[in-house]
Amino acid sequence: ARSRTVGELLAPTSPFDKKCGRENWTVAFAPDGSYLAWSQGHRIVKLVPWAQCLNNFLLHGTKNGADAVGTRPGSEGSHRSKPCEHVIDCGDIVWSLAFGSSVPEKQSRCVNIEWHRFKFGQDQLLLATGLNNGRIKIWDVYTGKLLLNLMDHTEVVRDLTFAPDGSLILVSASRDKTLRVWDLKDDGNMMKVLRGHPNWVYGCAFSPDSSILCSVGASKAVFLWDMDKYSMLRKLEGHHNDVVACEFSPDGALLATASYDTRVYVWDPHTGVILREFGHLFPPPTPIFAGGANDRWVRSVCFSHDGLHVASLADDKMVRFWRIDEEYPVQVAPLNNGLCCTFSTDGSVLAAGQDGSLYFWATPKQVCSLQHLCRMAIRRVMPTSQVKNLPIPCKVLEFLCYQI
Repeated sequence: ARSRTVGELLAPTSPFDKKCGRENWTVAFAPDGSYLAWSQGHRIVKLVPWAQCLNNFLLHGTKNGADAVGTRPGSEGSHRSKPCEHVIDCGDIVWSLAFGSSVPEKQSRCVNIEWHRFKFGQDQLLLATGLNNGRIKIWDVYTGKLLLNLMDHTEVVRDLTFAPDGSLILVSASRDKTLRVWDLKDDGNMMKVLRGHPNWVYGCAFSPDSSILCSVGASKAVFLWDMDKYSMLRKLEGHHNDVVACEFSPDGALLATASYDTRVYVWDPHTGVILREFGHLFPPPTPIFAGGANDRWVRSVCFSHDGLHVASLADDKMVRFWRIDEEYPVQVAPLNNGLCCTFSTDGSVLAAGQDGSLYFWATPKQVCSLQHLCRMAIRRVMPTSQVKNLPIPCKVLEFLCYQI
């Protein structure tokens, strides 16, 4: 089936001397669904109130210029009732974005907490931008002001992710072959360097309970890290080319990884077993051909909030929506030169970036069964090892472990 187009946000026309460098490498939604951010290329990040954006799509059809999104004037004191659009010049090419919000009960892990320059509160929303020069800049979303400038990476910051628990722990993945852990509640001090990748690190993602971090990179690397001890848990082996994107399911029971080997794998992160394979080239290439140029490199993958659907974006100019229990896509959409995609906070829309612009599609609608909702509730609190020890029938056990 063809996915229904919701709308598009087109980047402004570039000056004649800046035709190159408009790649949109990253797009992100705020955890509360209030804002959308994406890289327009040429150092620019656009921040748009998501509700206003959706309203414009409904009122004016599917085509909108990025500069035409309604902006309500507002002061710093009124930003919560009147969200404002911001255009941020980050000073260098932007490769990664991540939103973060604070929960006051989550204290800094720093021993010395007598004095801090920043008191990040619950009503504050932060945006982290990873740059070409290795720097990470932290911005106040409501005001568009620069708060912090984190400097330690020596190469491109390829991906960023905040811990979902509101602790404002930020992890950055870089081409310098390292991941770095930052504590923004401790004024952005770096807590730990995670080493182990033999080559570039392309992406990273936290599990929903913030206990596990997945990192992916060149040389077929998929690593899982224990974020309490900052140690490596295991390496997942199965891909035949660079792995460029990863994301956990909403219940933490599944992990999706996208690779240049034309495949998306869905793993059980607790056992390292591949549960599903979504191929983008038929017949599937042999390991020799999958390890090189094959015109079907998968660029991005993301999980929907319902835990049933996965979206992928590949070099064959297609966006695909998959059900985790079906072999073939349930919906597709065309997109040339797509580089990144992510679901909106409520899972109703998929946003994908290409050449500085954004395109939006309605995601497949499906009412989750009570069985699936119960499975997600159980898997949020029980890893696979504990589930397998339950005194239940084999078929129920297989269902809870996503094996059927």
